[in-house]
Amino acid sequence: MAESLRDILDAAARGVFPPPDGRTTVVPQPSSRDAGVLALTAHSVVFTDEDPQWVYDTLDALDCDPLAATMNARFLSALMERTGRRTDTIDVLSVGDPLPGEPSLALREIRDPGHPRVVSSLRRRDDVRVWAADGGVLVLGRGVAGRLEVAVEVTEDVRHRGLGRALVTAARQLAGEPVWAQVSAGNARSLRAFQAAGYRPVGSEALLSARPRSAGCSRSRS
Repeated sequence: MAESLRDILDAAARGVFPPPDGRTTVVPQPSSRDAGVLALTAHSVVFTDEDPQWVYDTLDALDCDPLAATMNARFLSALMERTGRRTDTIDVLSVGDPLPGEPSLALREIRDPGHPRVVSSLRRRDDVRVWAADGGVLVLGRGVAGRLEVAVEVTEDVRHRGLGRALVTAARQLAGEPVWAQVSAGNARSLRAFQAAGYRPVGSEALLSARPRSAGCSRSRS
């Protein structure tokens, strides 16, 4: 078994996953910012600096299907209470391999550090870069365990024209390495765009944020 979250993610990007044995692996947080739960096929990874034995004991006490225990609301609530953190949603985590060639879209990089999209992205990512296209925005930045994450926005008046798919395809062409996407499970339109652009589902993920409660439910990762 890999010893760090980054090891697990890098292996998953290559199509190599932990054994589907119904067990849970606990690894340290990759940073003080990022803690959470990653549920893969019949195997979960909890990344936290809390005592691993507390994690196992809490899961055992749920008396529920071990394949779903780490994403059970009772476990997530207990983990948030234990860590003083909170979460907004459970995301579908996908990955896309880098693509050769140049994006077909005309992209304009936004270099203004005070731009609202740059400011909001820096709350949860490092080394953020933002590009604008007619009707959309593309963001790349270093997120959980240093993985390269993509987020896009498309204005309502240009939806259903394939712009979202073009933007997330462009991310694969700009990256030079695997690109990760977190999309709320209920955001079917965004999920379809990522799948059409060749992103492969890896699992589900719940990130626990140390942000104060006054930040509200403003997180948008797709």
